[in-house]
Amino acid sequence: MLGLKLPTDPRWVNIVEKNIEDILTDHAWCEQKAASTAVSLIVGFPEYTDLIQEMISLIKEEISHFKMVHDRILERGWVLGRDRKDEYVLQIVQFFPKGGSRTTQLVHRLLYAALIEARSCERFRLLSEELEDKELAEFYRKLMVSEANHYTMFLSFARQYGDRKEVDQKWNDLLSFEADVMKDLSKHQSIHG
Repeated sequence: MLGLKLPTDPRWVNIVEKNIEDILTDHAWCEQKAASTAVSLIVGFPEYTDLIQEMISLIKEEISHFKMVHDRILERGWVLGRDRKDEYVLQIVQFFPKGGSRTTQLVHRLLYAALIEARSCERFRLLSEELEDKELAEFYRKLMVSEANHYTMFLSFARQYGDRKEVDQKWNDLLSFEADVMKDLSKHQSIHG
């Protein structure tokens, strides 16, 4: 369903199991960044009313996910660590050239967002199936469903605002690029890395 061309190396879960505190901190910041992305889409493209309405809902949902992850950090007696650069996202957002029309810029941002949500969904599925901590596994199963909905929403908006054939080609090219990026990842205690 997600269209990802390279699945996460299952051994990544072993890294996660040994670094739960780091993963939860990274995950909390991912949720905060997702909310920030929605805010930036509102600020940058206010004339797209249907997008704005969805982004308002998404901000509320992502901030509630941030709180849910933060609560799990506190329940374990930890505190939220500092944010770190997300190497995955930094590499992905270099794919499309800068510039172009406002519509092109919007489509590219929507495709990036769709891909990040798709990869998060795939990672959450893996965590839901493989984590030994059953409470945390169930938590990730529930979040996996949300990420899938976000992925399809962003991809649908990209197809709505751009030429469908062109958007689908860009999406396929971005998926191929992402598969190359993923070859060097799945080795770190982060949601995407």
